[in-house]
Amino acid sequence: MGQVTVRHRPEVINYLNQLAYTLFEKDYFHSLESAVTYKNKIIEFIDDSIVTFPSKETPANIQYLGSNYIFYKSNQRTTWYIFFEQKGNDFLITNILNNNSEEIKWL
Repeated sequence: MGQVTVRHRPEVINYLNQLAYTLFEKDYFHSLESAVTYKNKIIEFIDDSIVTFPSKETPANIQYLGSNYIFYKSNQRTTWYIFFEQKGNDFLITNILNNNSEEIKWL
């Protein structure tokens, strides 16, 4: 398949970093370290699975999030939707939302 490049828009990285702090502050995790581990597992899934996990085309009304998406079920209650653009073996992660986001109703 050749060399695969996965890049994340700065906004996505900022969102995920803030997510770790927010989850810790709201007592979803008992330590900041655990929240950071949770965030890192999301990033690891993206980087390791973007090529092999079956992606879907994003519906037209929310394509501003990214042309394609995959999902990651982090636990029983939370599914993350990872939106991206792809050119050959180059992937750009453009957005990430969870199942509580309003836009997910269109998927």
